[in-house]
Amino acid sequence: MIMKGLQCVSASKTPAVVVLSESMEPGFKRGDVLLLHMSKDPIRAGEVVVFDDGRPIPIVHRVIELHERRNNKTLDLLTKGDNNPLDDRVLYAPGQLWLHEHHIMGRAIGFVPYVGWITIVMTEKAFTKYLIIGGLCLLVLFSQK
Repeated sequence: MIMKGLQCVSASKTPAVVVLSESMEPGFKRGDVLLLHMSKDPIRAGEVVVFDDGRPIPIVHRVIELHERRNNKTLDLLTKGDNNPLDDRVLYAPGQLWLHEHHIMGRAIGFVPYVGWITIVMTEKAFTKYLIIGGLCLLVLFSQK
């Protein structure tokens, strides 16, 4: 229910994401949680966006270039990680040179440092996940009178 409430407030199907790589350093570090909002204002170069182009994990990068097509008012976007030497065209689908507005899941409006490390550790180290779940089970079993 909390997630649905956040989705309504943020106008984004994903109101928060974890930065999983070093591609956005020094601004955002691996493990930071980005808070997202999807406003109706036009996207501008320099904004940090989260986009989904069909990959299993959304990507957090900065918009570096925009092209507005006047005839049908669509917007083409080019993104890049702050710590990456090249733009993201190599990450897009084969033959795709630009992102479009429907790829954008949200814009970063804030962040909480380091909180996402819980997700990263539980994803990358399966043993840790089972250890935490086991510990919680023991806590429940032994806390009842």
